[in-house]
Amino acid sequence: MLREIKKIVSGRRAVDGAGVKLVRVLGHDDTTDFDPFLMLDAFDSTDPDDYTKGFPWHPHRGIETVTYLIRGDIEHGDSLGNSGSILNGDCQWMTAGSGIIHQEMPQASERMLGAQLWLNLPAENKMTEPAYGDILSSNIPKIERDGSTVRILSGSYDNTEGAFEAKYVKATYLDVSLEPGVEWTFTNEEDENLFVYIFQGEAAFGSDIQDDGNDKLTDARQAVLFTAGSIFRARAGANGIRFILLSAKPLKEPIAWGGPIVMNTKQELNQAFQELEEGTFIRKR
Repeated sequence: MLREIKKIVSGRRAVDGAGVKLVRVLGHDDTTDFDPFLMLDAFDSTDPDDYTKGFPWHPHRGIETVTYLIRGDIEHGDSLGNSGSILNGDCQWMTAGSGIIHQEMPQASERMLGAQLWLNLPAENKMTEPAYGDILSSNIPKIERDGSTVRILSGSYDNTEGAFEAKYVKATYLDVSLEPGVEWTFTNEEDENLFVYIFQGEAAFGSDIQDDGNDKLTDARQAVLFTAGSIFRARAGANGIRFILLSAKPLKEPIAWGGPIVMNTKQELNQAFQELEEGTFIRKR
């Protein structure tokens, strides 16, 4: 069954952290439709003043954050003593689990282009031990064929496994570039929630691809959620397209969301903030 467009979300311009300008593509209002994906922030700037104030020390619990940097440089550090940099083409898959306090500080670059995704953790795993998956660009499989380039961050495509295997929610994360007019298909489980975010260019999807060539195009800087189905189909417009594709089975669990912490109940949320005040948020292992 062919996946069709179910919903298009344009997001809104926002300022987060200590003054970082970004586009909040997905947020609180989208959790039911996009489950298990909670939030998506996209950024694209050639002005360092838009982002170098960064995201100083802040907590997370109950989620995974996935930061994919197409271009740029982000320095990071955390309460567990980890530190490093996310550079061109790199990805950081952080499991906040029971709790972590970290900072992300973008550095002045020629261009800062990428996205941060929040992926919900199942109730049984929300208090799991924090962990990092640092994914280097050089380790991300890339398949180039017939005008398409697909980088496989997680999941699988064309019998090729991605650079990272998600432990709690088996999410597929692909970075797809298509040359003008190129048609591309992706097959996966029909009951997964699948969406794309378009960084640049435009494309037609599903039955918006017309036999006479008069495709109904969807433009850049939008997230497109698709109906259930096993076949995703896209055809790039005259300017080509680059998008990320995310897909995973929904958790269908209650969500209690307060700032950087996402739990299942208000009581769990209140406990997390109480522990922050008392200095017991970081669990001793």
